[in-house]
Amino acid sequence: GGKDRRSGLILTIPLCLEQTSMDELSVTLDYLLSIPSEKCKARGFTVIVDGRKSQWNVVKTVVLMLQNVVPAEVSLVCVVKPDEFWDKKVTHFCFWKEKDRLGFEVILVSANKLTRYIEPCQLTEDFGGTLTYDHMDWLNKRLVFEKFTKESTSLLDELALINNGSDKGTQERERSIDLNFLPSVDPETVLQTGHELLSELQQRRFNGSDGGVSWSPMDDELLAQPQVMKLLDSLREQYTRYQEVCRQRSKRTQLEEIQQKVMQVVNWLEGPGSEQLRTQWGIGDSIRASQALQQKHEEIESQHSEWFAVYVELNQQIAALLNAGDEEDLVELKALQQQLSDVCYRQASQLEFRQNLLQAALEFHSVAQDLSQQLDGLLGMLCVDVAPADGASIQQTLKLLEEKLKSVDLGLQGLREKGQSLLDQISNQASWAYGKDVTIENKENVDHIQGVMEDMQLRKQRCEDMVDVRRLKMLQMVQLFKCEEDAAQAVEWLSELLDALLKTHIRLGDDAQETKVLLEKHRKFVDVAQSTYDYGRQLLQATVVLCQSLRCTSRSSGDTLPRLNRVWKQFTITSEERVHRLETAVAFHSSAEKILQECPEQPEAFNEMEQFDEIEAVGKSLLDRLTVPVVYPDGSEQYFGSPSDMASAAEHIREKMKLVSLKKQQLRQPEDTTPES
Repeated sequence: GGKDRRSGLILTIPLCLEQTSMDELSVTLDYLLSIPSEKCKARGFTVIVDGRKSQWNVVKTVVLMLQNVVPAEVSLVCVVKPDEFWDKKVTHFCFWKEKDRLGFEVILVSANKLTRYIEPCQLTEDFGGTLTYDHMDWLNKRLVFEKFTKESTSLLDELALINNGSDKGTQERERSIDLNFLPSVDPETVLQTGHELLSELQQRRFNGSDGGVSWSPMDDELLAQPQVMKLLDSLREQYTRYQEVCRQRSKRTQLEEIQQKVMQVVNWLEGPGSEQLRTQWGIGDSIRASQALQQKHEEIESQHSEWFAVYVELNQQIAALLNAGDEEDLVELKALQQQLSDVCYRQASQLEFRQNLLQAALEFHSVAQDLSQQLDGLLGMLCVDVAPADGASIQQTLKLLEEKLKSVDLGLQGLREKGQSLLDQISNQASWAYGKDVTIENKENVDHIQGVMEDMQLRKQRCEDMVDVRRLKMLQMVQLFKCEEDAAQAVEWLSELLDALLKTHIRLGDDAQETKVLLEKHRKFVDVAQSTYDYGRQLLQATVVLCQSLRCTSRSSGDTLPRLNRVWKQFTITSEERVHRLETAVAFHSSAEKILQECPEQPEAFNEMEQFDEIEAVGKSLLDRLTVPVVYPDGSEQYFGSPSDMASAAEHIREKMKLVSLKKQQLRQPEDTTPES
């Protein structure tokens, strides 16, 4: 590490007692001589051969070997001899004899005399000098340098190959990158090693001693610093390019992976996914069939959802690349994104369309089933014979029947709406049929829907016809019950008239005029009864007609007619008796009033006394009749009014008979009665 007085480098060869391998020594010298620059080599070397611990033959061999290894560069060889020197004759003769042939001067010198040729500051302590030197420290640093140089050089070649390969054509670039994409060593590690080495070189110290003088192993020409700096600059440049290549490669790889995944999604959706939808065109013929198709569709949707999840992830990756991507990738990324979105949205729309179609089919079949159950219930109600207890129950049954029919109408209207909506959706199915002719499949669905609606319409029409018949029958039954009730009411009314005739129609009048008024009222009363009787007869006749129409026998008309006839017969007999009494009373009052109103100055009007007898006879007959009951055909008897009422009427007649009798007596004794007058 030191220098001689000519600024030539000093090379020290320490020899030991053990056998020295000349081959290893030669290799070592070759390595050491390769370190200095050519300029430094041109100044020559001073070689110190330390033979103090070796034999002369070994020293001689080493000196001769220098001629073959570094003949031109060696200017002086200093052989440090031991204290017990070798045979002078031999040593002196050999070096002197070989001087011209060796090409350099060889001197034998003691260690303490070595400073005559070399400055002490350029000699180590082993030779009495002051130069600080740590061979192991220098060796370790040299090994680090050699390793860095080797690795950096190899790494530069690899990085250059990779970087240059990225500038070639696509196929060549892919081939080069496939073969040499990863360097054999980590560039970051090599750069870190280089920076640490450079730091050591820039500090120009190898032993790291804090208190001693730092030792510079060589001058600027021998320093590895420029070489390390050059290698570091080249490494940084190539590594920067390599990082860009890696980034581009990573981006390209990511883009290719995205493209591959996009094509996987697109191929599945347009392949197996679309085929699954192609095979699912039916809507089912019942609720259970539609539910089974819905379950199958849910399985298809579940498979699609896995791919849709991949689509979402890919879309996010593409969006991230678009935000941070290069201009050259934007077009391709947008095209991939558009293609993926178009396919996914189209497939999602088709799935949604299919789901809506199946839901509409399920609703249609549900409405159809409900309507069918309503029709069955209505038909069952119509098939049961009507046996109501009265008109109110018939009215209630008729109301229930009308409500059921109205519910059926609403159900059929809802079925038509659902069916038309379903037909409209089926007609739009061709827009996503993937080029497949779905006319046949759609025709089956359309025929099924129309068939269901037509069948329900026919069933509803049959039920309507049956409802019309049942309605007519029930209305006739209502009319029948009404007629029976009214006929029974007519009997009641007639009975009430008879009862009123017997209990309230008692008075015979106080005079002829009043009696005539009573007679006229009685005739009107009889007309009312006659109308009531005729009304009852008409109702009973209508009942017979309705029973014949309904093919049934009335429960009440059988005894209503005899009752009506019986009451009417009783009323007729009673009315005739009343008329006879009133007519008799009119005759009695008229005759009595005529006689009583005649003046006494006209006795000629009373010549015939038989008129008085006739009046008395009529009065007695009337009185007798008041005491006689009305006898009916069944043997029963009824009196007019109460006994007190009859007694009051009879008393009035007796009074008038007394007046007539008194008048008769007056006419028989005119002479006696005149003075008294």
